[in-house]
Amino acid sequence: MLQLCLNSLAAITLVMTMFSSAYGVTVYSESTNGDLSNDGLNPTVITLSVGSNSILGTTGGNTGANVRDYFTVSVPSNLQFVSLIETAGTQAGNVGFLGIQSGTQVTLPTNTVTAAGLLGWIHYAPTATDINILSTIATPANGSSGFAPPLGPGNYAFWIQDSSAGTFQYGFNIVLAPIPEPSAAALTMAGLFAMWLFLRFNGRRKCF
Repeated sequence: MLQLCLNSLAAITLVMTMFSSAYGVTVYSESTNGDLSNDGLNPTVITLSVGSNSILGTTGGNTGANVRDYFTVSVPSNLQFVSLIETAGTQAGNVGFLGIQSGTQVTLPTNTVTAAGLLGWIHYAPTATDINILSTIATPANGSSGFAPPLGPGNYAFWIQDSSAGTFQYGFNIVLAPIPEPSAAALTMAGLFAMWLFLRFNGRRKCF
């Protein structure tokens, strides 16, 4: 019963958070905040809060700084990273790439041929608009470690790249939600159940 209550609370929290993600706050936009870093060892630091955090940028080009963007975020101790949603208007050339690494840096070289060192990655495209792609990223592929969503508190570094000729807009919502805690009712029920077990056990002992 306690687990059922916890699962219901978690589901309600997630649904409410996902519903509000369409109206999230833009926490970083290259058009107003400047270009994101093109150095994985010195990514741009972006501050997140509970709910939807939209990050908007531009990538593309065969060479130069605009080919790739790097940024890092920190998920607070009381929150979890529940979804990553590609927003409407996201474009991609032949190959749009997004990778996530644990920590504050992307340490893989730009010419890497494997994803070893990444938690996960995805080739994104406009067809994935408004879809939570975190579960796809979580699947191990080409050397990435993989993970079980949601991602817990900690630091995460992002690598976004499109080496196609041209310029392409992208937008991603990082959605954070509170880590579910037992409700007062659930705790009371658990306490009553524990007391019932205690009395039943002791009652049986007195019969023998």
